[in-house]
Amino acid sequence: MGSRWSPPRTVGGRTDRVVVVGAGLGGLACALHLAGSGRQVTLLEREPVPGGRAGRLSVDGYEFDTGPTVLTMPDLIAEALGAVGEELADWLDLVPLDPAYRAYYPDGSTLDVITDTARMAAEISRVCGPREADGYLRFVDFARNLWRLERTDFIERNFDAPTDLITANLLKLMATGAFRRLQTKIDQFFRDPRTRRIFSFQAMYAGLSPHDALAIYAVIAYLDSVAGVYFPRGGIHAVSRALAGAAEKHGVRIRYGTTVTRVETANGRATGVLTAEGEFVPADAVVLNPDLPVAYRDLLPPARQRRLAYSPSCVVLHVGSTQGYRQIAHHNIHFGRAWKGTFDEVIRRGELMTDPSLLVTNPSRTDPAVAPAGRHTYYVLAPVPNLDRAPFAWRGDLTARYTDRLLATLEERGYVGFGAGVEVLQAITPAEWAEQGMAAGTPFAAAHTLFQTGPFRPANLHRALSNVVFVGSGTQPGVGVPMVLISGKLAASRITGGRR
Repeated sequence: MGSRWSPPRTVGGRTDRVVVVGAGLGGLACALHLAGSGRQVTLLEREPVPGGRAGRLSVDGYEFDTGPTVLTMPDLIAEALGAVGEELADWLDLVPLDPAYRAYYPDGSTLDVITDTARMAAEISRVCGPREADGYLRFVDFARNLWRLERTDFIERNFDAPTDLITANLLKLMATGAFRRLQTKIDQFFRDPRTRRIFSFQAMYAGLSPHDALAIYAVIAYLDSVAGVYFPRGGIHAVSRALAGAAEKHGVRIRYGTTVTRVETANGRATGVLTAEGEFVPADAVVLNPDLPVAYRDLLPPARQRRLAYSPSCVVLHVGSTQGYRQIAHHNIHFGRAWKGTFDEVIRRGELMTDPSLLVTNPSRTDPAVAPAGRHTYYVLAPVPNLDRAPFAWRGDLTARYTDRLLATLEERGYVGFGAGVEVLQAITPAEWAEQGMAAGTPFAAAHTLFQTGPFRPANLHRALSNVVFVGSGTQPGVGVPMVLISGKLAASRITGGRR
């Protein structure tokens, strides 16, 4: 088990001055960890605000989060702030969501996902029966243990080679059945199709069908449904603003409206970056937060890259509305009748869902300040194929037709008068995601297939340029706000060697 203790590769030579390109959550977390270790950090961001994918859209008094809407593991935000001696409560007002989700099924039943296990067991017993509640309690024990086994050895750790996986916990993971298929493992705990769906749909976040994903990804369901879901007042973008504010307070120089066009190199090292204005910003190390394949393509010297399989994309509708619905929760999942076939359509066949499952988030329910008085904001997410799988002409009338279809689907599923209440409507499609610099037009990066996970995922240290480090969902450990925050810590430790 010696590889468990072999130190990971780090940036050699001087690392006093670090330039971070991109103020996404990963870049911001990295900047905080670097600042806490005494580095002089300059962060260059092309947009006028921080956040990257976790940005902000303001239209006619409505405020929308442009990226993630589900926040779990706030201790990781606290850890990034703690790197510079700041307290989470001084920067964010986090509201625990109860329920974390409300699930709606085609038979008309609903199931609240509650993070208190005793209350959740009672809810499952009420909807699905006591046998299913017993299965839920066994699942919680399994998923909690899975998170404990995975976190230190396989998630919050830099990998240099597949042999780094060989630890005592790997054997324990194998013994739990973590390398079986997720749906197969979920079916060991649940028999009701409703509970089977609510504890396995999260595989889509990893870019896979539950029938193809490994059971190790049950940890996403654990974080979502057991560890707790939160909403920061001001929206998820408030996390971006908090991290940026703390970074600036502790000496990080953030320059907004600054586009980096190239990383300058000499003798196998980056020497700094060049901006669109022709300014050279010198650096001892460079951290790149743009989507990793795009960073390689647009910012770095030509290098052969392996072809990656990408996660499905999504269409997001940002809706400002006069309509409110008392029966919904903050986060709502509306399942269509199809299940396995739905994933096959989007992932295997590159087709639009004929019976879509939708996520509908209603932030103004928790924070009325994100909408004008008496109005509501909605974030409607529908999975669609990425542009590699299906290069649809989203710039044509497809977007209008698909938007109308989604609005009609919402009305069919209980949002009576939804279309009539719309005051603001913006649709974000794979075309917009690609325009924003996301490979294959997906905000969910490379899929978490077996050979795109852990040490097989694109590395966060450049193979040839010894002082270029990557951060974000395209590198290790992967997709989702918790993983991206962890990627910031891992990228910083490549530079600091884990030393403060």
